[in-house]
Amino acid sequence: MATEIERKFVVENLGEVLRIPAMPVHQGYLARNSDEEVRIRRLGDEYTVTTKKGAGLQRLEFETPISAAQFDALWPATEGSRIAKSRREVKLPEGRIAYVDVFEGHLEGLATVEVEFDDTDTALAFVPPDWFGHEVTEDRRYSNKVLSSEGKPE
Repeated sequence: MATEIERKFVVENLGEVLRIPAMPVHQGYLARNSDEEVRIRRLGDEYTVTTKKGAGLQRLEFETPISAAQFDALWPATEGSRIAKSRREVKLPEGRIAYVDVFEGHLEGLATVEVEFDDTDTALAFVPPDWFGHEVTEDRRYSNKVLSSEGKPE
C-alpha cells in the first residue's frame, strides 16, 4: 500500500475557483469503520476501487482501476453511503495541486480543498492560502466516508 499524506480545509468562499472547469465525481462506500474504508469512485470516465487505512494527515491507501461494468455492479451495494461532487484542480504558486470539491445533493453548500504531500514535514510546513478556510484534516466528521452517510457537520 502507498502512504497518502494530505491536508484538508473547508472553503467558505470559492470566488474565482468556480470558473475552473469541473469533473463530476460519484463515490460510494462498500465498507466503513473507524480506521478503514473501501470505496468505489467514478471520476469523469475513470473508475477505481480504493482501500484506505488510518485517519488524519497520514494513512495507507491502495487504489486500483476497475471497469465501468464493475463499478455499475458494485454501485447498488453503496446505497445510503454515497457522495456526489464536482472537482476542480487549482495550481498553487509552489506548483502543488489543490483539489477543490463542491458537494451536491445532501451535502450541497459544502466545499473542501485537499492538498497532497510527499512527506509529513512538507505537509506540516505548508502555509495554506487564505481562501482555503479552516483546517479539518484531523476532524473525522469531514472525511468523505462520514459525510457520505451522516451529512454535513453542524
